[in-house]
Amino acid sequence: MSRDLLLLLEPGFTDPKYPDERFVCPHGVSIEGLLASDPERVAKLDVKRVAFARPRPDVIAVLDEAHQGLPVLILGDERPVPDEALTLGATRYISDPKQILALLAERHGFPKLH
Repeated sequence: MSRDLLLLLEPGFTDPKYPDERFVCPHGVSIEGLLASDPERVAKLDVKRVAFARPRPDVIAVLDEAHQGLPVLILGDERPVPDEALTLGATRYISDPKQILALLAERHGFPKLH
């Protein structure tokens, strides 16, 4: 049985195009906030934060080189796979941040968006 795997960009990353500046992912920041609100629930899934620079080996290892955009929720087999899940080979995943937030609520008991 595999658990859900949430891949996010490391908060406070740098971009060589903008020296001396640090960033957060606009698509991942709400997910990071939700995770920070309930560490006990976070323990029920796998979360990996990866560097901004490409290639992103941790993402390529579960998807492929063409699918390195983040955030992404790789769906484990502990729970039913939602109809809206994308498929790449045998891997089922969600890349829409709002759908990720909804699935974190549905699959892991986090609060829902209002």
